[in-house]
Amino acid sequence: MLRGGGEPIRVLVTGAAGQIAYSLLYSIAKGDVFGKEQPLVLVLLDITPMMTVLEGVVMELQDCALPLLREVIPTDKEEVAFKDLDIAILVGSMPRREGMERKDLLKANVKIFKSQGAALDKYAKKTVKVVVVGNPANTNCLIASKSAPSIPKENFSCLTRLDHNRAKSQIALKLGVTSNDVKNVIIWGNHSSTQYPDVNHAKVNVKGKEVGVYEAIKDDSWLKGDFILTVQQRGAAVIKARKLSSAMSAAKAICDHVRDIWFGTPAGEFVSMGVISDGNSYGVPEDLLYSFPVVIKDKTWKFVEGLPINDFSREKMDLTAKELTEEKETAVEFLSSA
Repeated sequence: MLRGGGEPIRVLVTGAAGQIAYSLLYSIAKGDVFGKEQPLVLVLLDITPMMTVLEGVVMELQDCALPLLREVIPTDKEEVAFKDLDIAILVGSMPRREGMERKDLLKANVKIFKSQGAALDKYAKKTVKVVVVGNPANTNCLIASKSAPSIPKENFSCLTRLDHNRAKSQIALKLGVTSNDVKNVIIWGNHSSTQYPDVNHAKVNVKGKEVGVYEAIKDDSWLKGDFILTVQQRGAAVIKARKLSSAMSAAKAICDHVRDIWFGTPAGEFVSMGVISDGNSYGVPEDLLYSFPVVIKDKTWKFVEGLPINDFSREKMDLTAKELTEEKETAVEFLSSA
């Protein structure tokens, strides 16, 4: 097999001059996401004032001399960016500024994601997979999907893999194992501080034996308290320490998320991602973009069904659903006037 034989796929990254993209683009271009044989065309979208910075990013990508990278297209125009896409990774969004209400943030982002959804609808392949990273990710993703009626709702997902990875890592650190030894943690709900990191169904490999996380850790009050808070507030903790938001870990999580869409999830494992809630069996209201445990095969995700939900979990799952419902209502109001 020739290295990089075959048709290139078209991959869009928005917010391409930003910090997450700076970590992400190299991983995609060197074959970590779509495989070492898959040639790529990278399309980089950002706002007009960032075009000079973007030129620098393009130079660096060229200077990496990566054999899979067939072409890099920097642009500030949606009709160029969204044309014939196989996958769109929507990283760019309006960030929350100091003193800004969540409502103001939603309003600014509804405008962006309505426009990008419409551009996907008009220019992209109908099979395009769309991953929304820019916050508030769940609601931004829902707005993009609603603005692209000709693309199946199931093709849209938002990133909760960073929270999923954070949860795995906290359990691994506590037990002195590697994060690979921990599987089937779940992030339910919103990518916000109401998300619910659930380890009731998670397993950990301890000395060659697979046991439940509650059994392995033997500290229920930590698992129901500090563990959940740490995962929920990790993003804020990184900002406090680094004075910048998570970029390296976010880029890694995007790679994990997209690679699983492309190649499927390992047997016996499930992952968390924000997907449309229609038809779920967990009592989550329809028409929300909510994070669930899913398995993926042939580029198609399915809910993991039949997991028993205890009262503690139910309460947390309902709380984050309530927040998402409120966000959705606010966003839909703006959508009609945007």
